[in-house]
Parts: sequence; structure tokens; C-alpha cells
Amino acid sequence: MLELLYWLNLFGVVVFAFSGALMAGRYKLDPFGVVVLSAVTAIGGGTIRDVMLQTPVFWLKDPIYLYFILATAVLTIVFIRCPKRIPKKFLLISDAFGLALFAVLGTEKALSLGVAIPVAVIMGTVTGVAGGMIRDVLCNVIPMILRQEIYATAAILGGALYTLLTHYSVPEHIAIVLAILSALMLRLAAIYWRVSLPAFQILEKESKEDR
Repeated sequence: MLELLYWLNLFGVVVFAFSGALMAGRYKLDPFGVVVLSAVTAIGGGTIRDVMLQTPVFWLKDPIYLYFILATAVLTIVFIRCPKRIPKKFLLISDAFGLALFAVLGTEKALSLGVAIPVAVIMGTVTGVAGGMIRDVLCNVIPMILRQEIYATAAILGGALYTLLTHYSVPEHIAIVLAILSALMLRLAAIYWRVSLPAFQILEKESKEDR
């Protein structure tokens, strides 16, 4: 089980690093900028989670995550010559994979440290969305979590479903896979059908001067 979690974490880091590198390419950043944006996207959420839970930061314990991030950034620069020609949905899809993986794995780690279930789901959501938030802020883009996108909702679903399945004694590896797939399917469905949450808007009365 520990080996499965380890490889899923590595895969999530690679996927998020790739989405960060694509975003960097779309905004014409230099190679250092590509690596930075890949790194903050890939490990930003997990770092915040570990600091909040007062546990050793995962990539400080195992630097292999940094090597994978660097390799992903370099390979993206080498093989993807014109990121602007790649459809934006491709970036969203790669981001969806990272979101689903980290939301569930973050919840699992928080539960393993003995925190309450609501806190664990929040920690999973932070793990899934915080890296993308930092990436978007650095690129001067409104983060998806603050827009109408079904983004954090998918992360919450993944974390909540994982806790529910484990509560009813579903084998852990099955619970992880089902929760990840559920979060991923919800996010991909929202991307494909352009489903979003209703926007909050305050309608101001038209003044006499505006008439």
C-alpha cells in the first residue's frame, strides 16, 4: 500500500509540474521561470498541507520529487516547442489529474496523522488546489478556485468519498482509486460540458446620472 501511495504521489507531482510548465510556456517565461512554475504547482499544495499539519515536508525528506519536477520541466521545454498551440483544454485536463490525485492522497495523509475527518478533507482540498492557485497568481490570472469553475468541489468530493469508503471498511487501495476516479470524472465532465457554479453578483440600482 505504501508503494502504491508513493508512486501515485510521484505521478501527481509529474502531472502538476507538466501543467505548470505548459502555463509558463503560454506566458513565454524563461527556462528558470518554467522550473519555478512547475515546482510551485507540483509541491505547493503538499508543502502548505505539511506545514499546517506540523509534519516534515514531503519533498525535504525525499528530494526525488525535485528531480522529477526538473526532468518534467526540461522535457516540456525540449519537446513542446510552441505551448500556445496546445489547446487550453489540454492544460485543464492535466491539471484535473493532479487535482484528483492530490485531493485524495492529501486526505489520506491527514487521516493517517490522526486529524478529524472534516480537517482531513480540507487538507486534501488544500493539497489539490493550492499549487494551482500559486501558479495562477504568479501568472496574474484569477485562480480557478475563485472563479465559477467546478474545481474545489471536485477535490472535496474526492476527499469526502475516500473517508466515507474507508469508514465502511472498503479496502484502502480500492477506496483511493474510486475516490480519485470520482473527483477526476467530475472535473473532466465540468471541463467538457462547461458546467460551472452560479456566480454571486450584487446588482446595483441604476442611478439617475446613469439614465
